[in-house]
Amino acid sequence: MDPEVAAVLPAAQDQRRRDPPERQRGVPRGSREIEHLLRRAGFGMSPDDHTRFGEMGFDEAVDEVVDGPVIPADADQFIGSPGYLGVRLVNNAFLPNTIIADARQRWLFRMVHSRHPLEEKMTLFWHNHFATAYSKVSGIYGSVEATRMMAAKPSEDPGGVRGQIETIRALALGNFRDLLVAMAQDPAMLVWLDGRLNTRTRPQENFGREILELFTMGVGFYTESDVYAAARVFTGWNLQRIGGASDPAGRQVFVYNASQHETSAKTFSFPIYADGTTTIPARSSADGLQDGLDLIEAVARHPETSRRLARRLWGFFVSDIDAPDDTFVEEVAREYLSSGYDIRSTVRRVLTTAAFTGAAARFARYSWPVEFVVRAIKEVGWSGFSIYDALAPLSSMGQVLFEPPDVAGWELGRGWFTSGTMLARANFAATLARNQRNNLVAAARSSASSPASLLFWVLDRLPSVRFEGPEQTALQAYLLGSGSWNGTDAQLQAKLPGLVHLVAGSAQFQFV
Repeated sequence: MDPEVAAVLPAAQDQRRRDPPERQRGVPRGSREIEHLLRRAGFGMSPDDHTRFGEMGFDEAVDEVVDGPVIPADADQFIGSPGYLGVRLVNNAFLPNTIIADARQRWLFRMVHSRHPLEEKMTLFWHNHFATAYSKVSGIYGSVEATRMMAAKPSEDPGGVRGQIETIRALALGNFRDLLVAMAQDPAMLVWLDGRLNTRTRPQENFGREILELFTMGVGFYTESDVYAAARVFTGWNLQRIGGASDPAGRQVFVYNASQHETSAKTFSFPIYADGTTTIPARSSADGLQDGLDLIEAVARHPETSRRLARRLWGFFVSDIDAPDDTFVEEVAREYLSSGYDIRSTVRRVLTTAAFTGAAARFARYSWPVEFVVRAIKEVGWSGFSIYDALAPLSSMGQVLFEPPDVAGWELGRGWFTSGTMLARANFAATLARNQRNNLVAAARSSASSPASLLFWVLDRLPSVRFEGPEQTALQAYLLGSGSWNGTDAQLQAKLPGLVHLVAGSAQFQFV
């Protein structure tokens, strides 16, 4: 981290520890516990979210967040509709199944407008966990096919292609074993980790290594001989082209290529079967697909997988400042195993632990760039703003959707922050605040009787780590400038966007 950034963020972190955030604001806007829930299990609270969750208790809100609305609403149907976040059209067309920039816009639109934000939040979590980069896929198959592999919606694709992110979304709160199988057979993953090249004469180790090291148990719980055995397990899990190059329905699909499966027994250093057996028996090539399914079941069942996932969920939902609590890890790991690897049940347990609900967990996580952008839009406003205008700033902040830097995903926590990325965040806050000037003035008009009341309105709309007394004084001084305060629309037009920029671009606002 750059020295100047290192000097700012820990100071804001210390302010969080010294004083609960409730003390900085005026009249609370709904439950601070539910705000915390929606920042972590979603992307913050829009005014509509405050209305939707305003009368709920915390337990009811958890049920609503985890289970989703009774009548699921596909946010995609509102793309291009008045009153929603805008997207950029090229030649009056929006093509998220074949143009990666449009796919990025669609996903960000969903994050802002989904009525099931946890689904999008967990899709983002798994996108980092099963990190796959569009650039490698497009380098081999071209931009259109790569976008289809990464993001196509099957109901809109001529060949019914389900892009990786759509597969992840469908299973984001499902069964972890099923998600592992889906990723092992996912065309984009087969390109990214070279499974398409995994044959009996030349076993390719990339996926076998990562399913042990990154996707499940983690370093220290497998051996190099396990990696080679895993590579042999997945021989023949390849890609096949269906349809000609000029066929719009043509596509790359997973195929189990029996002739390329290595059929001998594979022995591991950990149990494969419930009875403790460590060897996958020799099978005929026709039956060899079962080898991979047996290994996936074994690593999904492994106790270290349950603990590793619990620690990753701690970092995503509870804190990436404080080390995982052993009690939390064991409690969440037990839920994962006892539920049969059910992600929804496991996440529900996370959100109801004392570690999550306690005051110490609030603002105890550094926001990812995507989280920062989507939360800022939800809390500042979006009417008249195009999400396309967030794509370049996100790149400057260090996160491009569908483009993690390597198989380990993005560097999280303080790793997001340099002087350049912090400047990009502040600049985005300024752009958004200027764009929303009229909407902010209309919303704040009744709270503009004094600089203090307007400041509390902004701090209430954009909850953050507590601003200290001198900082609040400085913000009020910005509002006054060199003259007196009268709270007119002209004065609000001149000062309110700058105040929102100062708050949303501050170190305090970088925590969720």
